[in-house]
Amino acid sequence: MKLRESNLTKLQKENFDVVIIGAGINGAVAASALAAKGARVALIDKGDFASFTSQNSSNLAWGGIKYMETFEFGLVRKLCMSRNKLMRNYPSTVEEIRFFTTITKGFRHGVWKLYAGTLFYWLMGNFFTKPPRYLTKTQMSLDEDIINLDNAVGGFEYSDAYLHDNDARFVFLFIRSALNYGCIAANYVESQGASRAGDIWNVKAKDTLTGKTFTIKGKVLINAGGPFVDEHNGLTNQKTNHRHVFSKGIHLIVERLTEVKHILTFFADDGRLFFVIPMGNRTCIGTTDTQVTSPYAEVTQEDREFVLENINKRVKLTKPLTTKDIISERCGVRPLVVTNSGDQTADWVKLSRKHEVEVNKSEKHISIFGGKLTDCINVGDEVAEITKQLGIEFPYFNQKWFGEPSLELKTEFLHQAKLMRLDEFTHPDASEPLSKRLWRRYGAQALGILDEIRENPEKAEVLIEGTEYIRAELEEAAKREMVTKLEDFLRRRSKISLVVRKEDLAKSKGLKEACKILFGNDADKKWKEYFA
Repeated sequence: MKLRESNLTKLQKENFDVVIIGAGINGAVAASALAAKGARVALIDKGDFASFTSQNSSNLAWGGIKYMETFEFGLVRKLCMSRNKLMRNYPSTVEEIRFFTTITKGFRHGVWKLYAGTLFYWLMGNFFTKPPRYLTKTQMSLDEDIINLDNAVGGFEYSDAYLHDNDARFVFLFIRSALNYGCIAANYVESQGASRAGDIWNVKAKDTLTGKTFTIKGKVLINAGGPFVDEHNGLTNQKTNHRHVFSKGIHLIVERLTEVKHILTFFADDGRLFFVIPMGNRTCIGTTDTQVTSPYAEVTQEDREFVLENINKRVKLTKPLTTKDIISERCGVRPLVVTNSGDQTADWVKLSRKHEVEVNKSEKHISIFGGKLTDCINVGDEVAEITKQLGIEFPYFNQKWFGEPSLELKTEFLHQAKLMRLDEFTHPDASEPLSKRLWRRYGAQALGILDEIRENPEKAEVLIEGTEYIRAELEEAAKREMVTKLEDFLRRRSKISLVVRKEDLAKSKGLKEACKILFGNDADKKWKEYFA
């Protein structure tokens, strides 16, 4: 909380080159890129970092193989290159994973045609991943015995990538990078509009926790509000050529359905892609694709029945999944880009998932529409180039702004971890060695966590029952991760609330102690706020 309070003071007192509204993936990469290149950046969000669309994805970094069906080969090529870049630069976080796809009788495309498509997809990705593989029914039953093959004609296997941690945690990597480069960021700060005075934008900001209002000043204003871009443009009198329509997607998290670490891919009854995705010791099932008119969406009983009906048809279980098996739910909207002329009657299901960056040069205003997590580095680069054209001087414009810390630093961390036998502290139920997880989640800060454990080995003990999170991690989150509410930690800095039922969390040993580490004297208040 001290970091947030300090940054709130700086937001009011300092003048910035760039003020960014919205700290989802677009705002996070914009802040990281601009701050690394030497701009003075302010970043605010009316909720927590990554607390809206960016916390409700499928956790995939993929090249968009489904867009080949609508012949968007240019977009697929771009997304494949973006996926490859993420895998190269975040090898601990963005990992290759196999997609195990089943094709049923009567599907709109034959299995050999689809398999040929995967080979073309592999080619467009510069053969960066493992090659696709055609699967007979016999091979499929040997590789994955959970699939119901009664109506199948065969299948194929190909590679894309997924996020080892959750999507919101991935977004926070860029927030943390931006903070390290001097960005002044604060969550739970809402922009109530902005106006220009001379060459300066004056953003009317409100601390939503206290109700206090203040002004943030900057030369360039970037609207990265995700689904709320259009709304905020209305507050700043920006006329744009693009706008958003919304598609709702939901996922259900249940107990782990298969021990094999790959993504099962089916085509749902309505013909759209349907995934069974590993999530540690749980399984994530979805997604839906439903047109909605508001950014605010929720899981309906119809949504649950759709997902459960589709999964129960496609896998063989001891007993069918029911709503009682649902551990948690994810629900978010995809902001899809259309133009203000000519797209009013477009088939929204076929709308491209590409992003658009629109610029008002005379007022130095940038709007970021749409986008995918896979393409985030391109968004950061594009925004940096546009901001430079708007007159912001960058002392380090050629500075690389993305990627994990250097191999030398990682080698040093792993060497120290080995010498102190860190992995011997790994909890028996953990999904991976402690050293691997600490490096992936904290990067350079993981060396400081080693020091804490070296001085006091008890800090390597799991604190919250039913999770993998150790005491030293909670202390790190309290110092550096601007955890303002308990949900921030349980849902976004970690994925605890996704894999542990809320009623079990309430009884979990160690959670109240974790609250004391995170919130000090406000621990009881924050605990009650979450479970109210």
